Order: sequence, then structure tokens, then C-alpha cells
Amino acid sequence: MSSKEEGKFLSYNGEVLVFELSRRKSSGERPEKTSRLHVRKMAFERGTRTFVQQAAEIFSLHGKHFSVEMVCCSCTVDCRTGINLPCILIRKEKKKSVFKYFLLLLHSSNKFEQRLAFKLDYELQDDVKLLAGPSVLWRHSSAFFYISSQTATVVSAPVLFSSIKWAGDIENLGTVILGVREAHPPMGESSQAASQSDAAIWGTEFFAYSIERKETLTGACFLPHAYGTVVTCLHVCAIEVVDKQLRTSVVAVTCKNQLIWFQDGLPQNICQLPFENPYEVQVMASVGGDFFIVFFESNNVCAVWKNDFQVTSKWQNVKSVLVDDFTGSGTEQILLIFEDEFNPDCLTTFRITNLSNINYSSDSFECEEDASPEDQLQENRSLMIQALETRLQVGLAGIEELKQHLHLKDKVIMKSCRALVELARGKEYTLGSAEEEGLVSLWDDPEQPLHPIEKPSDTSPDLEHLVEKLWHRVVDDRLVVGLKLKYSPVMSLTDVTLYLLMDEPCGMNSPLIECQNKVIKLKTESFSATSFSVLPAEPEAKRIKLAHPKKEGENNYDEQQLHSDCIQMYTAVTSLSPLLVLHNFCCVVLLHAQRRENEETTGKDQGLAMPCGRVFINLDDLSSGKYSVKLSRKNSSLTGFVEDLFATLAVFDKFCFQITSPDYKLTSVAPWLIEDLECELIKEFPGHLLCKKPGDVQGTLFNWSQKMPFEGILEVFCRNQTVLFQCLHDLTKVLPPGCVVKQLKYGSKGSLTDHLALGLEKEMVTLRSLFSSAVSEAAQKLALSCDADPQCSSDTVAASSLSEEVVQQYRDKFQKEKEQSMLGMNLTISGAHYREITWKLAEIQLKSDRDAQKLDSL
Repeated sequence: MSSKEEGKFLSYNGEVLVFELSRRKSSGERPEKTSRLHVRKMAFERGTRTFVQQAAEIFSLHGKHFSVEMVCCSCTVDCRTGINLPCILIRKEKKKSVFKYFLLLLHSSNKFEQRLAFKLDYELQDDVKLLAGPSVLWRHSSAFFYISSQTATVVSAPVLFSSIKWAGDIENLGTVILGVREAHPPMGESSQAASQSDAAIWGTEFFAYSIERKETLTGACFLPHAYGTVVTCLHVCAIEVVDKQLRTSVVAVTCKNQLIWFQDGLPQNICQLPFENPYEVQVMASVGGDFFIVFFESNNVCAVWKNDFQVTSKWQNVKSVLVDDFTGSGTEQILLIFEDEFNPDCLTTFRITNLSNINYSSDSFECEEDASPEDQLQENRSLMIQALETRLQVGLAGIEELKQHLHLKDKVIMKSCRALVELARGKEYTLGSAEEEGLVSLWDDPEQPLHPIEKPSDTSPDLEHLVEKLWHRVVDDRLVVGLKLKYSPVMSLTDVTLYLLMDEPCGMNSPLIECQNKVIKLKTESFSATSFSVLPAEPEAKRIKLAHPKKEGENNYDEQQLHSDCIQMYTAVTSLSPLLVLHNFCCVVLLHAQRRENEETTGKDQGLAMPCGRVFINLDDLSSGKYSVKLSRKNSSLTGFVEDLFATLAVFDKFCFQITSPDYKLTSVAPWLIEDLECELIKEFPGHLLCKKPGDVQGTLFNWSQKMPFEGILEVFCRNQTVLFQCLHDLTKVLPPGCVVKQLKYGSKGSLTDHLALGLEKEMVTLRSLFSSAVSEAAQKLALSCDADPQCSSDTVAASSLSEEVVQQYRDKFQKEKEQSMLGMNLTISGAHYREITWKLAEIQLKSDRDAQKLDSL
């Protein structure tokens, strides 16, 4: 027969540990001198909704049963392994007024280990804490004591506490004790004079003590000293050392039945608790956020949501509360163990919940809950509704703040667009001050000068005459704006982009019109139309001359000749429907590009933004077909045919196909284009054919290039893919057997090969010229650094009677020539010149690498 006293509960790795003391009675009703400490590991099974015993262990303690008691239990870190293990502190009364304490560790093998043992002449009652090590600390008669596995002896700290509120580990500070003591008088001119004077007014003060460093820290960063007499317990949620100062987040429970949240020693929020005499608070990390679990002496428990600091749930007649992941869901839950006088066995009446989507309870508790009054359920519902209302208010406040931020963002964008429009008009736009706009400047605003400073104009004569022609057309439901630039031998433009800006405010969100840019280049060299009916000509030979540089002006002539052999247009395509609501539409065309004065210039290009003109459209002209595209042969000689063609190419989709015939010559493609599709050559741009066949394919453009008898490239410009499929369907009927048609993503293989060859040639020429200039610069610096040395004249001394001084002069001259020779072998250039070389070379190599990548992907 055995008897057990009420056990203690502890959660560890999702399991519940139940510690109990028991004794066995002999037949003569005499108690044995051996007490046993029982521990049971209980795990929750979601299927049966019950706790099942996983393991059990017994530890024998010599002594009468009535003299052995369990003081407290907790989970601490074993300093030998760094593993968190359960531990329990046992007290045994050895003699009268002599108490012996044992600290036992429970390992994963379910075996107990006695880690500490010490004797005291008094009983531990006040503020007993189990910390990492493991170590035990307590308070007795305002004195603070501790013992650890490292010290193995009881140590008294040189500080006095009236109560200990919290103990834990802080990085770089070790174990820190936070408590309350009587206020000390102010200490002269100290940095803590304000907090100490405040503490003197209230009579108590918070302070912290570091055990390892043996120094006292200010407690004002945790809580204000005014709360020293009302705080019953607290929990430190977060703590860190920033710039040698403690940053803390603390939640405290007061004797006024309040839960208060402090940030860096300042109160942030407060919640009135539903019960009296709170004595402990814990934190649970759930799915919906963190919850504070508050314990009361009347065996009541409540939960406060951290986000809104409102009570969300409360329970009564609770025997014990544990926080851990009991269901294995990855987040923590609360285990509420209720008192049940009809069933003395533990873990039979319980509830597991995370205050969200996880809720488990024992059958007996379900019956008890069903029998509970309706008013208690209604109260819980009202508490939850209040919490949800608070969450909703917080969310609405966040939405309003986002709306204000978006409104300010739109305002800044509108101001910027308006300034861009004024820039396109050639006017100066004055921005308002920060105070007028309701903004705060991030730096001091510069003082405005009394007289405005005239800035030099950036518009050179070359830029003023750069635009040759600005035109616009309407193709289907899209507006095409085109720009043709004049050739300039002393300046080149790259990364050209056209922007369309509303000329007048019209209530739109932004004056910038969304458009798509394209660069279209067509060759104008002539060849016979019969080339489509005869065999393709042999490929033209291209000879690269690297050894003989061109004469002055020859390069510009060739480049000018190249520009005369082709026409290049910059186009911007946008949707026309949103613009028609304005009836009379006007927009400014703005050119943005990178400018380079000549090819020898190195370094970064200069940005260029220049208004090119205006585009006007009204519904009357649009209805009369003034801006429509006309590609009929009878209008090919009329003014505007070139613009009509470029507008069509800008809107139509381009598809490129490689046609290969391994067994037969490709002689049927050209007749199919001329005869079946009724295509005719465009005289202005030989090589491009316009389809005249009635139907959906009418207006489709083709370009057939055949440099080899068995291979050719066909480019198709069509409205949509339906027209493309019709053309390919008809083409497959006339192709020889075994032909392979492959779509090219980046264009024809031959054109890419030519681009790559030109890029490599340009790279070699540039590399040679750059290094030649670098060598010339280094040689010039060497020549300037070598000053003319005094020469030994024969008039000074006779050749037959050379003195020692003359010999020394010849020796110095020889040493100087030797040093100059060594310098000539180690020529260096300036850092700026080297950066110029690398920038220029990297830019050219990048273009060659892009062409090689495109060619490799075919």
C-alpha cells in the first residue's frame, strides 16, 4: 500500500512530466525511511484525445516521507552539454532547523542525476529561481544567495533585495537579477541623478545585478521606479544591448489587477484583468500572434492578446497551466488542467487550445462545459467580439495611413510629370517650398540667391537641327508617332527613346502616355525584281583591313554613305481609344538619348532630353482618313508612302523563319510570293514585298533573302497570328519534300554573323588604337621626366689630362642612362587613362558578347 502527495507538472518537448512523492507502509503501519520520487512522461494523442504514458522513473530518497518535499521544478540548460533538461529541487529536513536540498536533473534516458546538494539552516520560501548551469538562487531576509554547479558552494551577493521580480541570462552580461530595493539618496552629479531622485520620491527603486560581472545596473530601463510597490511579477519579452544601453520589452502584473506593457522603461499599453490577485504571467506564441497567460491565486486564468491588449478568454477552477506544443503542430498551445474531485488521477480533466484553430478537451470536461451556465459562454463570446473589434480598428487605422501615403506619392508623381511637361515646352517649372507642399526636407534647404543665376544653354546648333521629320499615323486602333533624325558626323546618339506627354492638363492621373518604342531600319540599295525568279547570287565578299589605317575623313565618308543607303525611324506606338475622349488631342514628343560627340570620346555618355514637336489629332480629321495608312501601288509615289510603310512595320508583328531544304533547291518560294500571294516589290525599299491578294492576308509584308541555294530566310510582318498561320499553310504546299521550317527568335543567322564579325573587327581596332595611345602617353611622360644632363665638353679639359671630377661626371651620366633604360621597360599610365581604356573596351566587348549569345541560341 502506498500514499502519494499532490504532484507537480512540467512541460518538456511537447510532453507533460508529472512529479510525485510517495512512501510505502509496512504491515505494522510504520513508515519506511525511504521516499520515492516518481516521474511520468505523458504525451497527448490527438486520435483518442487523451494523455498516454510514455515512460516512468523512480528516484529513492533516504528519509522519512514527511521530511521530504518538492520545492519547485523547471527546465534549465546544462552547462556541460548546452542541452535544456528538466530539473527539480527537493528539500529534506535532516534535523531540526537543518535543511538539505538536492537538485536533480532528468536526462533523455529517463535517469535522474543529482547535480547539486547543499545545506541551510533555514527553509527556502521567498523568490526561489532555477537558472542555467544549473544554478539555484533565492532571497532570505533581504539578502540574495545563489549556488551553481561551477561554484558548488553557497555565495552571498553584496546587494539587498526586498523582492526579486525576474532572473535570466542577457548577452554579454551573463545572469542578471532584476528586483526591488529601498531607494538610495541621490549621488552627486551622476548621469542617473534623475532616476535616483525619482526613486527617492517613491521610496523604492528597480535595479539589476549581474552575477558574473558583479556589478549593479540601473533598473529604470526595465520599469519606472514608481511601479516598485505595485508590481507583483513580470516577464521580460525581449532584451538587447544597443550602444552600451539596454533595450527592453517588459510585461508586468500589478496588485491593482492590471497588465501593463513597458518599452524601454516607458508604459505603452494597459489591460484591466478580470480576476483579483494575479501572481504569474507567461507568453504563448500562437498562430494569431503572442498571448499573455496570467495566473491568479483563486485558481483562475485569463489570456490577453498582445496586439490589442484585450482579454480574449478566461477560465476558472484551473489546477495547473502549461505552455508548449503538445499537438505537434509547430506552434504553442495552452494546457489547462482542471480540478476534479471525483477523479483524483491527473490529466483526466483538461483542455488544449491555441485560442484559434486548435481545441481539444477531455470527455469529462466536455460534459462539465455542457452543463455550465449560458452566461459564462456568452461572456466569452463578448470578450472575443471586443478583441476582434479592436483588431478591426487597428486594421482600419493602418488602411487610412496607407491611403495618405499613396495620396502623397501620387502628388509627388504629378508634380514631377508637370515639371517634365514644362521642360518639354522649353519653360522653367518652379517647385513649391517644403512647407507649402506639406513635406519635411531631409536636409537644409539652400538659400535662394537674390538674383537668379543664368545657366548656360545646353542646346547646341547641332541639337536644334537634329530632327529631320516628325510624323504620325493611325493603324487600326493604335497611334504611331515617328521621328527621323539627321546624320551628324561629329555626334552619335544611343538608347534613343520617345516619350509622349499631354500638352494640357486633362484630368488624367499622369500626363505621360504609355507607349512602346521601336527602331526600324530599312535598306534602300536597288536590285532587280527578277532576283526572286532566278538563282540567288553568290555572297558578297568582305575584306577586313586592319594594317592600313584610313585617311582623314574617309571614315566619315563611309559612315555617311552607310546612312544614305538606309532609312532609320524611331517610332512610339500607343493605344488610340483612351485619347479619343479628348476630342482634340495634342501631345508633346520628347526625345531622350545618350549623346557622344565622336567615336574617340571615352567614358560615360551624356544624357540628352529634347522636345521634338507636337502631335495634333481631332475626330474630324480622323473620320476623313487623314491619318490612315495607304500602301496601294498607285500611292507609292505620293508623299507619305515611306511613313505609311514604317507605321505598318511598327504596328505589325514580325516573324522570322529559316527554311532549309537538304535535297532540293529552294526555287519555289519566290514564285509563291509573286504569283500566289500577288506580292509586288516596294521600289523605295527593294527586298520588301507587299501582298495585294484580297482577303485577310492583304497588306502583309514579306522579305525573302536567299544567299544559298538550299537555305533562305523569310521575314513576315502581319497583323496577327491568324494571318501568319494562313501564310505558312499555303507555303508548306509549295515547298519541296523534306523542307525544315524553323522560327528564329533573334533574326537571321547570316545577319547575326555579320554583326558579330563587325563587332570583333571593331574590338580589335579599338584595342590596338587604345594601347597605342597608352604607350604614346607613357613615352611622353618618360621624355618629360628625363631632364637634359650637362654634357662634358672637350673645351673644359684636355682628353689627355682627365681629372677625377670629369670621370665622376661620366659615371653619373652612365648611371642616369641606365635608370632611364629601366624606366622605359616599366612604363605606366595614369589611372584616369586606364579607366578610359577599360570602359571603352568593355562597352565594345559587351555588344560582341550579346551577338555571340544570340547566334549561339539559334
